[in-house]
Amino acid sequence: MQAWFSLHPLIPAIIEVKALHHFDWFSKGKVPVLEAMEKDQQVRSQFRGGSSAIMKNNTEKPHVIAAKLQALSPKYNSMMNHIRIHLPELFSSLNKVVFLDDDIVVQTDLTPLWDIDMKGKVNGAVQTCRGKDKFVMSKRFKSYLNFSHPLISNSFDPNQCAWAYGMNIFDLEAWRKSNISLIYYHWLEQNLKSDLSLWQLGTLPPGLIAFHGHVHIIDPFWHMLGLGYQENTTLEDAKSAGVIHFNGRAKPWLDIAFPQLRPLWTKYVNLSDNFIKGCHIRAS
Repeated sequence: MQAWFSLHPLIPAIIEVKALHHFDWFSKGKVPVLEAMEKDQQVRSQFRGGSSAIMKNNTEKPHVIAAKLQALSPKYNSMMNHIRIHLPELFSSLNKVVFLDDDIVVQTDLTPLWDIDMKGKVNGAVQTCRGKDKFVMSKRFKSYLNFSHPLISNSFDPNQCAWAYGMNIFDLEAWRKSNISLIYYHWLEQNLKSDLSLWQLGTLPPGLIAFHGHVHIIDPFWHMLGLGYQENTTLEDAKSAGVIHFNGRAKPWLDIAFPQLRPLWTKYVNLSDNFIKGCHIRAS
């Protein structure tokens, strides 16, 4: 990635690419994300035998079997899956950041995001329960957390609105004054003790818990979701959003992308670049 931006500078923007080994605090003392991953590995080691062996176990409840099947996916065993909870340490000299996932397309100037009054909250995010599209904007806590488990049902409201990861404003100064990261790891620990049965795997469920009460809702214009898993969003609607998110499996650079939505990404790609040619990306 460093070589890519050296060959393709985005002047006047300044691009700084860092890897985990560039952060010395990550190798000093106890880092919760590393401990959580180690314990996570121990839990996953119980799932040997693959999906066939898991499905043959008739003594476990369906949600436990589903959790174990999900746990076989390597994407849930990545350090980068949880690293965002360390943003205050990763950017120790900054007080505010705009966080963007790598499957985001920015279609407008993001400068106005800096002027949003966060009212003391830590996380500026778009709610995902107010829109008309049932595939994208109907997510509440019950969509992600297992309310059949007493730890969840006794602690949270199933109808609480969820919010979206992928385009967030984080007030790092406010974050450092909170216990968000500690809450995150407390619940990761509880999930491990519960055989990964408290929520669907991923970082959003524990994020919903950790940032509960610390979220400032921003206008949906700043984050349109779902372009990677449903094709109900029209091209006209997608063009009207400031930021669009190809969350889901149908990434625009893959053959399984939705044809009518792919141009929203490919129009920014220099298809004449030799490296891009080697990737065999479809333009339409």
